[in-house]
This record gives sequence, structure tokens and C-alpha cells, in this order.
Amino acid sequence: MNVEFSPELEAFRAEVAEFFATAPTPAIREAGRKTTSVFAPFDQCMEWHQILAKKGWSAPHWPVEYGGTGWSVEQRFIFAEEYRKADLPPLLPQSLGMVGPLLIDIGTEEQKAKYLPPILAGHDFWAQGYSEPGSGSDLASLQCRAEADGDDYIINGSKIWTTYAHHANRMFMLVRTDNSGKKQQGITFLLLDRVDYPGMEIRPIVGLDGMPEQCEVFFDNCRVPQSGRVGAENDGWSVAKHLLKHERGGSAASPTLVRYLEKAKEAAAVTPSPFGGMLADDPVFQSEFGELHADVASLSHMEKLAISGHEIATDPAFPSLNKTINSELVQRASVLMSKVSGVGGLARQLEALRVGSNVEPQGSEFDLITMPLYLNSRATSIYAGSNEVQRDLISRSLAAGA
Repeated sequence: MNVEFSPELEAFRAEVAEFFATAPTPAIREAGRKTTSVFAPFDQCMEWHQILAKKGWSAPHWPVEYGGTGWSVEQRFIFAEEYRKADLPPLLPQSLGMVGPLLIDIGTEEQKAKYLPPILAGHDFWAQGYSEPGSGSDLASLQCRAEADGDDYIINGSKIWTTYAHHANRMFMLVRTDNSGKKQQGITFLLLDRVDYPGMEIRPIVGLDGMPEQCEVFFDNCRVPQSGRVGAENDGWSVAKHLLKHERGGSAASPTLVRYLEKAKEAAAVTPSPFGGMLADDPVFQSEFGELHADVASLSHMEKLAISGHEIATDPAFPSLNKTINSELVQRASVLMSKVSGVGGLARQLEALRVGSNVEPQGSEFDLITMPLYLNSRATSIYAGSNEVQRDLISRSLAAGA
């Protein structure tokens, strides 16, 4: 089905395409091509964030009064489509997609005035201090302790899988402030103005793909102001659940998935099949590609409905449904890409993956990214709440509405 846009929307598309063709630096473009997870190479990503901010385009999903664009649903999807075509690095989600929308919804006026402008401008980057050793997907069992002392909290404990904490200048986190009730009670949501408080230590973790994306964070009698609390003390679980709505269902993932499929199809067109001809002509590849393409198209339609204000987005099950479908499609896409790349994607090429290294990859650039992407995507069904937990939440929501 062909969809024709109005002349005004086509003019908007041309404006976006022109900007994407001229504004990014070569390093930013390289970072886009070498992005192998949700998180793009940090330095180039933040540089691109600041360029978009100067244009007024860093947060299309934010309300206009806080720096959003005020675009229509069609404009937002045109923007996402042209972004995909340009193969640019996705902006990091912790600030723009998580803590920013949370503060817009329930932060104090002082917190909004202090934190939202530097998030929008790309001057601040926030790490997410949620997961802990031993807690797994049971986030409510966290034990990182915060004890009130005057106007401060004194924090002791640790966090893990804290993405890009070694690059961050601020952190939002959950701490245990009371043990007397249920484990979901006694949790408080805090904003940390710094990540270099005395008694705070950050240690990067090198992942299977060879990159230090995740971190451990340790707190040893670390004193932080109570003014950073969002919501009431001991009500952090409610605040965290509100933020998870943005984390699990707050952005359109389908354009990235479409780009993965495009890369797989382009590579398959020049990859010989063991049965003769090219892999793109192989009926088994075509069947797997077609099924995945149809499922991505279905996700895209669901995202369009949600962004347009359709009642689907108000269903309590939607964030969990969106997160589960998206994460499993990312994993399936990475598997398909690995099949196309074959043994060419097995080489460990850390220096070639580094932006600005000028090291030519062994094989194609597609081969360079397939295995790191496959390894990174194993985590998609775990982070933001494991898919097993999401399915339980979906079933509970359906049972409640029956």
C-alpha cells in the first residue's frame, strides 16, 4: 500500500533530509554505522545531541513548553524514517527518554527548571542506578541503603549494569530507606547532582563485545542532598513504575528494526548462497526475512497508534507489550544478520569498531557489526524488566480487565 503525504509534509521531509545530509560530522556518521546496541558511541552521540538541540529537534516527544517540537504524528514518523535512512546514532535514552519525561510528569517546578534545560541541550547525561548484585529482575529486592541525616542521605551499597555511568555527570537511582513493610515499600527515588561524591566509585565492566558499556557503582558512606528526592520518601516504587512506562513504551523502535532488515537484505544481495546464486534469492532466507519484516511492520503500526493518542497507549499492559515485542524482534533481527554474515562476522575487531581508529575491518562493515550486535541484543529480553516478568504483567492486566 502506498501512502501519499501532503505537499506540506513532503516539504518537511525534504527539510529533515537536507539537515541530516549536511549537519552530522564524519565521526557522527561513523558512530551511526558502528552502533551495535541501544547505546551509540558516547562522545559522537552527545555531539550529535547538541547539534540537534541547537536545531530544536533533540526531543520531539517532549511537550512544547519544555522544548518539544509540537510535531504531528506524521512529522514524527517522517523524522524517524529519515533518521533511519541517514543511519545516524540514536540519542541515549536515559536522559531524554526516562528521567526527563519523568520530571516533566511529576517533578517539582524547581527540579524541572534545574534539570530539564541541560538534558534537552545535551549538556547533562544521566546514568540509571537501578539494578543490584543479587536482585536480578526482582528490582523491589534492592538493598542499597540510604539513611537520613539532617538535610542529606548517607548511601551505602552498590549498583550494577549501570550503563555509561563512567560517562555520566548525574544519576537517578533507587535506594532502600525503610525495611519495615513489603519490599516494594520503603524505596525512595533520588536524583544525584554528581557522580563524583566522596565515597562514590564507578568501575566499568567490559562486555562480551569487548566494550565497557556497563558499570558497577559503589557507595561507601556517600552523602547526597535530600533535595534530589522525587516524590515522597518511601514512595519510590510508584515513581519507578511511572518512569518504566517511558522506558518500556516511550519511543518508536521500529525504524531501527527496519534499518537492521535493510542492512541484512543489502548484505544478502551480495552474499553467495551455498546452493547457487545469492543469499537474497534463497527461499529459506526470503521466508525468514518476510516473516520478520511483517512482524516489524505490525510493531510499527502499533507504535503509530500509540503516538497518535490511540486508546491502546492508555492500556496498562501496553508498556510491557511494547517492550516484549520490540526486544524479541531485535534479537530475531540480530540472528538473521548473523546468518547472513556467517563466519565473516566471527572475527573480534575491537579497534576497527572504535570510531576514528581508521582501522579497516576484515570483511565488510556489515560483518564488523553483526556479532557485537548479536551479543548485545541478548540483553534486550532482560533489561527494563525481563520478558517473563512482562508477560506476567500483561496477563494480570488482561485478567483485571476481563
